[in-house]
Amino acid sequence: MASSSEAIDWASLRALRARFLEGGPPGPDYWSNARLLADYDATFGARIGWKWSYVLSELGRLGWTPPPGELVDWGCGTGVAARAVLESGAPFERVRLWDRSAQALDFAAARIASEHPGIGVEIERSSAGNARGGTLLVSHVLSEISPQTRGALVERARRADAVIWVEPGTFTASRALIDAREQLRGELHPIAPCPHDERCGLLDATHERDWCHQFVPPPTVAFTEAGWARFGKEMGIDLRSLPVSFLVLDRRASKPLPSGATRLLGRPRVQKGMATLTGCSEPGVRDLRLRRSVLPGQFREAQHGDFPGLAAWRAEGTELVAIQPIEREDFGPPQP
Repeated sequence: MASSSEAIDWASLRALRARFLEGGPPGPDYWSNARLLADYDATFGARIGWKWSYVLSELGRLGWTPPPGELVDWGCGTGVAARAVLESGAPFERVRLWDRSAQALDFAAARIASEHPGIGVEIERSSAGNARGGTLLVSHVLSEISPQTRGALVERARRADAVIWVEPGTFTASRALIDAREQLRGELHPIAPCPHDERCGLLDATHERDWCHQFVPPPTVAFTEAGWARFGKEMGIDLRSLPVSFLVLDRRASKPLPSGATRLLGRPRVQKGMATLTGCSEPGVRDLRLRRSVLPGQFREAQHGDFPGLAAWRAEGTELVAIQPIEREDFGPPQP
């Protein structure tokens, strides 16, 4: 934790968390001062950064890199999303920021300038923007915007060359991302987490209670630094659980994934000698059984939380009989 836990204003952070959990219209600017922004960035912002690192690592496994152009961080807050993408080494020379809070914009711009002094930073004055192209970043905004603003954001995404959108791994956020995916799918190609670009299988009536989410493995510091232990206690958060829903789209067509490519949704549900896995693939979403007696190595991975998020599954009926890792060379960069 970058800030000392003794210096953090925990009461203000608790009040901010309660405000986030309430959801609904944003209301007045809740960034009351620079200290609150710094405290948030060192705690909640850092956890969001772990989600972005996970998403970017998944994109790296796919061999995907953003198209050339500029980076646009919409609803930037403290700039966590843009900073994570720049830290990954993506070759951007300019970042444009928009947020309804002038204090957040100032904080994000200053932090990016400090961490990435060679990057140009511009402030957008309108949430709608006028520019086309670029890579649009959206992070943890769905619980705070109205349906009208969400519609305008989807239209903003429609003008982008690529979109990386990260949200909490809740049912509501996931379903909203699926809706955005379906609106944009004719013009932008789904890259991740989707292993295909057909209609989302979770829209079938048999899966109306399911949602697309994954679990991010927190870094070691979450369990070794005293500041994080205090954060978990003060906020009532289980640091071991970090669910995420995300959507990545690209105007360029991507190389098809290998046959049987399947994305694990949620976690394996492990029982004695067997685990049930919900997988998303081009044929649709289905539950399959993984038996220790058939695939002992993969069953151990399911037990220990090491099961791959994306792999090539082969099933006979509802029984998994083979799970093959998908290596980076199996993928190709998006085609122009």
